[in-house]
Amino acid sequence: MRIHREGYAIILGTTVFLVALNALVSWLAGEGAITSTVLALSLIFFILIVQFFRDPNRTIPQGENLIIAPADGKVVVIEEVEEPEYFKDKRKQVSIFMSPINVHVNRVPVSGEVVYSQYHPGKYLVAWHPKSSTENERTTVVLKQGNKEILFRQIAGALAKRIVNYAKPGMQYQMGQEYGFIKFGSRIDLYLPLDAEVMVNLEQKTTGGETIIAKW
Repeated sequence: MRIHREGYAIILGTTVFLVALNALVSWLAGEGAITSTVLALSLIFFILIVQFFRDPNRTIPQGENLIIAPADGKVVVIEEVEEPEYFKDKRKQVSIFMSPINVHVNRVPVSGEVVYSQYHPGKYLVAWHPKSSTENERTTVVLKQGNKEILFRQIAGALAKRIVNYAKPGMQYQMGQEYGFIKFGSRIDLYLPLDAEVMVNLEQKTTGGETIIAKW
């Protein structure tokens, strides 16, 4: 299993802490139930941390006019809304909620050039809160493909307090290529043209880089 580079420091720090903790417990309590329990809990915690930073290979779908899922998770919003930051008009919004057990690598939904990339500090409301899209810590990226543009927004949740966005204006991306990472539970919103054909349903699970969200 490949580990994402954003996890290296956290996994190393966790390892050092758990080794020190178990050594201390063993020294204070000796062999017995307490030491065994702490060791078992430490192993479970370590496995959870490692699985959060896993970075599996994905098979990118081939075809014309596809818009694919930028993240693993569950579709929690499909609706027509006003997009106030960049387009300033009505768009179809599709939102994907990522739980702590999902892969948290973020991928671009289409091929194209980054024409806008902006970080916004903010609150840490739960990711499914209606105001999280406009009040939470977030990043906004717009990709242009020909004469079409798509906006996607990373949103931090109550547990996610570190958003990583590698996309900068002028960069070229291929559909499904990694562009960011969100540490712990979070959400991604996509804003599509009104004539886009949405191919997913509410509550549907998505696989980042593979699930077809919509067609231009």
